[in-house]
Amino acid sequence: MSSAGKWIIGIVAAFAGMGFIILAMAVFMLATAVTAPESDTYEESWGGTSSDRVALIEIETPIFDADDVVRQLRKYRQWNTVKAIVLRLDSPGGAVVPSHEIYEEVLRTEKHGKPVVVSMGSVAASGAYYIACGASRIVSNPGTITGSIGVVSEFASFGELLDKIGIETTIIKSGEYKDIGNPAREMRDREREHLQRTIDNIYDQFVEVVVRGRQLSDDSVRTLADGRIFTGEQAYGLGLVDTLGTLQTAVTIAGTLGKIEGEPRITREREEESLMDIVLGAQTRQTIEDMGTRLRNQSPLEYRLIY
Repeated sequence: MSSAGKWIIGIVAAFAGMGFIILAMAVFMLATAVTAPESDTYEESWGGTSSDRVALIEIETPIFDADDVVRQLRKYRQWNTVKAIVLRLDSPGGAVVPSHEIYEEVLRTEKHGKPVVVSMGSVAASGAYYIACGASRIVSNPGTITGSIGVVSEFASFGELLDKIGIETTIIKSGEYKDIGNPAREMRDREREHLQRTIDNIYDQFVEVVVRGRQLSDDSVRTLADGRIFTGEQAYGLGLVDTLGTLQTAVTIAGTLGKIEGEPRITREREEESLMDIVLGAQTRQTIEDMGTRLRNQSPLEYRLIY
């Protein structure tokens, strides 16, 4: 390729890179603007013949932040009229730390004497399944996609592309592994081995959570914990969930565990419609919010189903 051609490609690549950075910054700023003020919320209640309640907490997005769910768990376990909690999971999982933080808060809620029952939606995999292992009972729809027990880490490499267009990067570092995952070059074997050891350690933690939560042997869990997915029906046969049913099944079980007489009333926290909801639509606003959360809480290691 001629020098002029290389220069043209280099300029195009530079402008494309700058455009991507500007777009990412714009999304981040917009997401920060959307999420910075704490949203006004209200309690929505329905159904039931009893004055005692089952609180419903929903996780319906990838898990990159634990704050809101942890806050709701703490709130409802202090309410005397809430006798049990249903945690509705419809998520492919997410980052390691927030998944573990929610799991720990579920355990604390259980120790506080308030049962937590998990209801699985369309997908409750990886980090979402990790959370489920802390609950008193796990209820799955027969068609739920669950499992995906394992850890994943993704690294891009643009080294060959940069070589072709004549762009070089210079890294000054304090140690051999300081720029591990640098996309400007291929990953070295020693780095790959180091990352594999790190992932194996996080994987062992996941296996231990499943062993403890499901009361299964380490060997039997490791046989299943190779990242594969299961339907709810398959998971039930393998002992990964307690029963098959719907959200209403989970509410009924929660009412029984909470010793509620009669049909429990359901309560959940809802956000007031914001200006951004009116302008963009609630789903678009939620998507931007999720992107902002992920940009703020990037993690190289995830309990997440990739599809």
